[in-house]
Amino acid sequence: MSGFVSVDPSDPVPIWKQIEDGVRRLAVSGSSPAGSAVPSVRELARELRVNPATVAKAYNRLAEAGVLIVRRGEGTFFAERAEDDIRLDRRRILSEGAKRFAELAVMVHAGRAEAAGELDRAFGVMESNEDGGEA
Repeated sequence: MSGFVSVDPSDPVPIWKQIEDGVRRLAVSGSSPAGSAVPSVRELARELRVNPATVAKAYNRLAEAGVLIVRRGEGTFFAERAEDDIRLDRRRILSEGAKRFAELAVMVHAGRAEAAGELDRAFGVMESNEDGGEA
């Protein structure tokens, strides 16, 4: 399952939180439907080159939140979730990203209109790439 989630050791966000956030993004994106298996703790730890306890912490938090389900002897899987829960997670993810973007815009003294313009351009590039266009 190469590329399941990625981490950035230079990011100040703890590695377990980066893993948790990455799995949550997969869960709300629909690219990993309910019942899809996730890599074992050891597998993902080996792939990301992190301590298995770090992956276990993220998985445990996700299981407690109802994002993952653990079936003894079978593995760990994406859980079936209500659409309202998925929407709440999506909103939280977007809110966190928007806050980071707004902080960056303020730090470089960009106004709201300039920042919004850059966001619109980024959306245009993403939509173009989805349609098979070049970045």
